[in-house]
Amino acid sequence: MTFFSTADLNKANSSKKPKLLVVDDEQDNLDLLYRTFRKDFLVFRADSGFNALKILEREGEMAAIISDQRMPEMNGTEFLSRTVSDFPDTMRIVLTGYTDISDLIEAINSGQVHKYITKPWEPEQLKLVVAQATQTYDVLKQRSEELSRSQAQNALLSAIVEIAQDSQQLSDCVTPLAKAFAQNFGADMVTLQLTEDGCLTEIKAVCGDYVWNLSNDPLVQTAIATGKSQFCLNPVQDDQDNQQFKTNLAIAITFRKELLGILSMLWLLPDAVNTEDIVAIQQYGSKVAIALTCIRHYSSQP
Repeated sequence: MTFFSTADLNKANSSKKPKLLVVDDEQDNLDLLYRTFRKDFLVFRADSGFNALKILEREGEMAAIISDQRMPEMNGTEFLSRTVSDFPDTMRIVLTGYTDISDLIEAINSGQVHKYITKPWEPEQLKLVVAQATQTYDVLKQRSEELSRSQAQNALLSAIVEIAQDSQQLSDCVTPLAKAFAQNFGADMVTLQLTEDGCLTEIKAVCGDYVWNLSNDPLVQTAIATGKSQFCLNPVQDDQDNQQFKTNLAIAITFRKELLGILSMLWLLPDAVNTEDIVAIQQYGSKVAIALTCIRHYSSQP
């Protein structure tokens, strides 16, 4: 498992290759596409549309998908059309051995396909097309993430303020706070557990359909020991098959260097959040710390 602290996060993200999925029922073509792009992309290979959908379910969004058009059971445009709702920003490129592109016109016009390339293709031409598509993906992704992040942060701030005003005891606030983070950042599992004297207390809230004990989470234990948030965005390959959650955040909730609690956020997919999301979560974790301090103060008043 690979752990990241805040200081390491930007460096790790800057060196990350964009993800590319290539789909073709001919193994020679898959191998050629892999060799063409492996230096600049993290390349995933599938020999059918069905297997490609399984990869997307497991690995999440790709910057670009290159798919052969003529494949048995499910052709390229049919496969690509199934990816639009879940991954609207992904760039889709079709490889076709036919000069008649009438079967691609509808897909192109509806935005399901970014571009088509005829076989046999020139590797340098294809690399240029994919590079341009990746740049477009980056722009689209940045815009959609900025809008989504702004909406989530506004909603979360309102929730934290409302919870701080309405809660009479610390035990009253943990459940609505955990729900607010889960809803606004799409986490599959969120646990907010308070701490005292460097130890987890019985005051906690859990959102999600999974079992996750913070006492057994090494990221949480490191966060408690150091008082600093810890992140695991993508387990190394040896650990990945044995690990249920592929993205793990342990946010240290601190006020004036006092650890008040741990916010554990988990996603089934790897790289479920980016640097900006994590910075935002930490910022709102600081606001949660202020809210907890206020609630603790007023609940102790006679």
